Amino acid sequence: MESDLLLREYCKRLRLPTLAANFRRFAEDAARENRSYERYLLALLEREVQQRAANQEQRRIKAARFPVLYTLDTFDFEALPSINKTRILELAQGHWLQQRENVILVGDIGTGKTHLAVALAMAACRQGKRVRFFTAAGLVNELLEAQDESRLGRLQASLLRQDLVVLDELGFIPFNARGAQLLFQFCSERYLRSSLLITTNLTFDHWGELVGDPLLGGALIDRLTHRCHVIEFRGQSFRFRQSLARQHTLPDVKPPAEQPAQEAEAIS
Repeated sequence: MESDLLLREYCKRLRLPTLAANFRRFAEDAARENRSYERYLLALLEREVQQRAANQEQRRIKAARFPVLYTLDTFDFEALPSINKTRILELAQGHWLQQRENVILVGDIGTGKTHLAVALAMAACRQGKRVRFFTAAGLVNELLEAQDESRLGRLQASLLRQDLVVLDELGFIPFNARGAQLLFQFCSERYLRSSLLITTNLTFDHWGELVGDPLLGGALIDRLTHRCHVIEFRGQSFRFRQSLARQHTLPDVKPPAEQPAQEAEAIS
């Protein structure tokens, strides 16, 4: 029909692809159910808005560059009874992002820190937040390369536009003096302006070793833990447990010796 062709052309010009794909079917449904013109138009525009929101969410998730798309639904809270599930679900609501607070997940390797970090960051994407995921070493390498290529300012400006930056695996690889200074500068620039979510296997008393300077480590901790939610992980590595399960045996293996885990907040 000529009217159909015109409608599709006008939808194309107005960039309304979902409306173009659905107007005929929605019109037939409206006629069959004797809906008013207003209800027909409302239903059609609602579908366009919903699809746009879904597309924008997927673009934000893609732009974040997550290594794996983890969600809270697949996080095994029962395996980590020291983690307060209610508190994590509250964090997933995103109020800490609105207040420009930080979250630091501290614990042994393989206990689910990255899973939880990605899940919280995915929730932020769904709430319309701009998110970027890095390993800590990956970010420092990008900062070093940008400095060498005289584009550090552009990279820093781009990162400051992110509502949330995730730094995974802080503590796996120590930094040289220049890398440590750039990391400190990055964290200082975001201080009270936007949020960081950090996972680390190092307790705070070892951060000086990470950056090669106790004073710099102390200053970094001071900025990151002000207005911060600190979540401590305790338990065996999920990968270790899964490996034992595949062998059809799960002996009573004691976790590495450490202080009893606790969940704390340092918000002021």
